[in-house]
Amino acid sequence: MLGKTANGLFWMYRYLERAENTARLIEAGQRIALTRLGDSDREWRSVLESAAVWRSYQTVHEDLSKDTAIDFLLRSRDNTSSVMSCIASARQNARLVRTAITGEVWEATNAAYMNARDILARKVSERDLPAALGSIRQNAALVRGMTHGTMLRNEIYDFARMGTFLERADNTARILDVKYYVLLPSARAVGTSLDNVQWETILRSLSARGGFRMEYGSRGGPREITKFLILDKRMPRSLAFCVSKLQDNLRYLGAGNSTPAPSLQLVGQIERKYLCHDVDAIFDYGLHDFIQNILDQLADLSRQIEVDYRFNE
Repeated sequence: MLGKTANGLFWMYRYLERAENTARLIEAGQRIALTRLGDSDREWRSVLESAAVWRSYQTVHEDLSKDTAIDFLLRSRDNTSSVMSCIASARQNARLVRTAITGEVWEATNAAYMNARDILARKVSERDLPAALGSIRQNAALVRGMTHGTMLRNEIYDFARMGTFLERADNTARILDVKYYVLLPSARAVGTSLDNVQWETILRSLSARGGFRMEYGSRGGPREITKFLILDKRMPRSLAFCVSKLQDNLRYLGAGNSTPAPSLQLVGQIERKYLCHDVDAIFDYGLHDFIQNILDQLADLSRQIEVDYRFNE
């Protein structure tokens, strides 16, 4: 496969996942802000920080408010990671690799773009926000469903899945970081007096509440939630699950090679260094510091994949 095609597939699915994840991040910020007393506008800086767009926001807006933050995350052309920008980029990449994907996948991607264009043609009111976010998530899920149901399990599929799981791991870490930024002024305070209502919001935002209740019932607290979202390989949005799937797809791509690719070695290091400990070790280390290290490692992995598979050639 040409590196240019691999690049298009990888980023097509990264952008689709990022669009859905940004919608989830907005939902997390909205729910958490509702649990805070007083002025909740300042809480949106934590959401923008977690989405890695706070500096971009500052170049466009002098003041911070909930409405401008949500609009920036949803539809701003000045934000390359806004939902609309990501879906448009995913569609553009899908067009570039049109011969590598099935007709059903292309149609679902195109429909997701047209639907988002209609929903986000104007500023979304607070009343319409839940429905808009739900529609964005459903359309992303439709593309995933068509991918699962119609694509051959070959290197094309592997690059698509790598883009999905790399972006998903990044998102889960960032949503956990929203909790840190909003609730706690110091990393030392993590794991002490946490608000269970806000932790419940994190579970909902990652579609993890049902699975968590099946596993822990009503007795799970912050440590159990953190363990579930970071270390539980059965949870499809946990860091451990995503890293495991990345490792699988990199192994499939490297089948027959005498020496593992550097990217496969790197993902193995992430698993051994960060995801083979118990949850108490994570809290002792500091949840925020742990998340930041994971995010740095995932960024390094993305760059190494680009090098290993010659995305720019």
